[in-house]
Parts: sequence; C-alpha cells; structure tokens
Amino acid sequence: MNAPPFNERVNILLVDDQPSRLLSYESVLADLGQNLISARSGEEALQRLLEDDFAVILLDVSMPGMDGFETAAMIHDHPRFESIPIIFVTGVHDSEFDALKGYRLGAVDYVSIPIVPEILRSKVSVLVELYMQRRELQRLNKSLAEANTTLQAEKAQELERVNRNLEQANAALRDADRHKDEFIAILAHELRNPLAPIRAAVDVMSLMPLDHPQLRWAREVIDRQTTHLSRLVDDLLDVSRISRGTIKLNKELLTLRTILDRSVEAAQPIISAHHHELQIECPAELATVEGDPTRLVQILSNLLNNAAKYMQASGTILLRASVDNEHAVFSVKDSGIGLTSEALPKLFNLFSRVHEDEGHLPSGLGIGLALVRQLVELHGGTVNATSPGPNRGSEFTVRLPLSSSVAPVVALDEIASATGRAQPLRVLVADDNADALESLALLLEVCGHEVRKASDGQETLQAVTAWRPDVALLDIGMPILDGYEVARRIRGEPWGTQLFLVAVSGWGQSEDRQRATDAGFDLHFRKPIGLPILEGILEKAQRLNAETVVKSDT
Repeated sequence: MNAPPFNERVNILLVDDQPSRLLSYESVLADLGQNLISARSGEEALQRLLEDDFAVILLDVSMPGMDGFETAAMIHDHPRFESIPIIFVTGVHDSEFDALKGYRLGAVDYVSIPIVPEILRSKVSVLVELYMQRRELQRLNKSLAEANTTLQAEKAQELERVNRNLEQANAALRDADRHKDEFIAILAHELRNPLAPIRAAVDVMSLMPLDHPQLRWAREVIDRQTTHLSRLVDDLLDVSRISRGTIKLNKELLTLRTILDRSVEAAQPIISAHHHELQIECPAELATVEGDPTRLVQILSNLLNNAAKYMQASGTILLRASVDNEHAVFSVKDSGIGLTSEALPKLFNLFSRVHEDEGHLPSGLGIGLALVRQLVELHGGTVNATSPGPNRGSEFTVRLPLSSSVAPVVALDEIASATGRAQPLRVLVADDNADALESLALLLEVCGHEVRKASDGQETLQAVTAWRPDVALLDIGMPILDGYEVARRIRGEPWGTQLFLVAVSGWGQSEDRQRATDAGFDLHFRKPIGLPILEGILEKAQRLNAETVVKSDT
C-alpha cells in the first residue's frame, strides 16, 4: 500500500502492557503508512491523547493497574476523545459479558488473540479511512464557513454600498425637490418685482384724464395681462404648497350666497370680455359652509374662467348653488366645446391640457383644475365633471360639507368695498427697485398724499427718524438693512409705536407674514399692490391714527 503524504498521515494509538504485542501490532499495521504511537499503560495512553489527535485506538483489555475497560471509560468521559473509535484486543478466555461491557464503554469492535493480521489491518484501515473522510469533511465545512463568512461580508459591504447609493440618490432627489420649490418661490418673487411698477403705472393711468383711445386700450391690455400673470404665479405657488403639505386654510362660516357673489366678482372681467350671459341660482335659506373664503372663491372663479375660455362668444354659463342632504352643491354649467369621454378621467391631473389633443390651444399651464381638486379635497369635498360630448357643453360640480352653524348677519355686510379714499397722509416709500419705488410714490402723489422715498435700509431709518411719517411702506429685501431690521429699530424708539408699518414683498407665505409680524409690521402684502388695496391700507392707517388721537385727548 502506498503511504500517504507525511502531512496527511493520521495517528493510531496502540495500547498494551506487553512490548512484544506492541511490536506485532506495528508490524501488521505498518503497511497502512500511518503514524503508529505506542503506550504501555492506560495512564500513558491518556497522556498521549492529551498531546495529539488519533484516528483509532487499539486497546488491550487485560492490563495491570488501569485495565482496558477503565481506560476506555475515562477516554469517553472526556468530550475531546469521546468520538475516537476503540478496538478492544481480548484473549480467548474473555466472556461475552466482557464484550458487552466493552460495547457499552464505546468499543466499535473486538479482535481476539492470537491476532489474524489481515483482519486487524482491515478493521483499522476502515476506521482510518472514515477518520480521514471525516477530517476532509470538516476541512471542507471550515472552508465553506470561511467562504460563507467572506461572502456574507462582501454581500454586507455590497448592500451597504447599494444602501449608501440609494440614500445619496434619495438625498439628491430631496435636494432637487427642495431646489424646485425654492425655484418656484424665487420665480414668483422675481416675477412680482416687475409686476409692482406695472401695476402702479396702470393705476396712475386710471387716475389721470387719458382720453386718447390708444392709451385707454394700452391700460386695459396691461391691466388684463398683469392680472393674468399674477394669477399664474399664485397658482404655481399654491401647487408647490399643496405638494409639500404646507398650505393652510383660514376657515370661517360663509353663506352660499356670499361664496357665489365673491366668485362672480372675481370672474366677471373674463366673462364680460367674452360677452357671455351668466345666470345665477341660489337658495334663499342661509345655509353655510366652513371654509377658507379666498380658496373657495378661487375654486369657483377657476371653474367660471374655464367655462368662459372654452366657449364661443355670447355663450351661456349657469352658476348654481343648492343643498343636498348634508352637502352644499355648487355647479358651473356651460354651452361650450364640451369634453370627450377619453378626456374626463385625466381632466384634474396636474399639467393636463386635454383640449390640446382636440385642436384647441388653451392658455395657462394646465394646473387650474388640478388646483381646484386639491383645494376642494382640503375642504373635505369632491369635484367631478360631466359632458354629453364634444360641442355640447360641460358641467363641473363641487360638493362641500354643510356646517351646522348659521353665519352671523354681520358677515353678509362685510362684502362692501372701501368707503372712499383716505385723507392726505405723510407716506414714506422704501424700495431698492427704482421702478417700483418711483411708480408707487407717483401713485401715492396722484392720490394726494405727501411722499418721501428711500432706496436702502439705512436711508429709510434716517428718513423715518427725521420726518416721522404717518405710514411707511417698506420693501423687505433692501440692502444695508433689510425691512425686518428697519422695522425692529423703529419699534425700539419711543415714537416708533405710533408709525403704521407695512411690509411690501415678493414673498407671501405664512412664515413670511409671521416674520413680518414678529419684526413689528402692522400689515404684510405681496407685490404688486393694486390701487384698491393701497387705499384700504391708508384708510386703515388713518383710522388707527384717529383712534390714537382720541385716546390721547381723553
């Protein structure tokens, strides 16, 4: 038999108290090519086991001192040695009882004296082969475990890398989304800056005796386009706020008639421009809904504007309000170009321009109806559209929960507009945009007010300190000192509490208004400020000044 390589040899322990028998065992087993290690007593055998690993033990039963049975018992009591197979060597006089005892102690086989070399060699060879297979299996298992550990580590590293890449991608998406919202807000702000002087210029033109037809036409065009541009900016900002969940509703009790009247007032210019007939139906009872008046008017005026746009001139629009169980129902029905069955499902999707597919080229960004749906849902309501088909008109229906409360009578009287122009006041206008500054100052002067101007925060503070105006209209984004800082410093002066401060800015979100309030402003308005709003501001300032004078006299 070919001997295995030295580093692959296994140990075989031969235990017998007689040297001659140990020699005979070695002679018989030498052909196996393994390491044969001898021990002449049980104690020596245990010592050998502590020093090395063994594939099989050939153990004489009859030894002086610690016999084979005691040695086997001690071997198998040790957890390191308990799996080593033992072949007992017995004399012919040993009984079957001794054999059973040996098997109970862990013996796997017996050989009798005199030994038959081929039988002993065969039995030991099988056990050696089993040991070598077991050792190879352990080696393979260890390699597999190491490979699995390495693989798991690599997979963990790969998973960590993928997660890190995903997190970076998510962060990039969040950053892109934030930049998008910032872009929309900045775009709105930048658009409002040129809108402010245009709006003021239109109001100046409306106050001056401009009888030339072309000048009147120009004023109407500018008026119409600035109103349209302002609406687009507002819609963009509203879509951004709703997508981020930051829009807030300032709810109050409103009658159905109040909502209709305000919506008609907002949409009347475009309806009149197209020479449409508007019919209104409203119940007599004082049914109310609880909602944000600005947003509810925005919902219905958007629907009225759409009806006016998508209809030939001199069409008919029916605006109806009714009560259905616990809901207020508003509907806008027109005799316009209608809708296809394919267009209806995507009608309220953001940026949907369904009439574009039908050969019509509508103005706008395709966000009006999406905004209507989102605002209606914020009020806990629903909106849907129906149409018999192309060129057969459309009907939009809004359902809102009715309120169980009754609107106070005073709320119906608050619809009235400003009672008249304010008496002349001393007004300081501050803005680093020269056009905005000059146009607003000119508008105030045409209205009969005494006006002074400033173009940065430091100049504003000096002018206020020296001149003590009744009203100060301050742009927020001024150089040197911004509007917030100017307001704080004014309020810090003993005389500063009497000055009526108005923030005028392209920023108009709730946090911007709160910052203005915290800085000491009485009011906050987004650019552009139209003449009616400006007159209302000055009237309020005059009223507060009058109340202050009365209190000081008493």
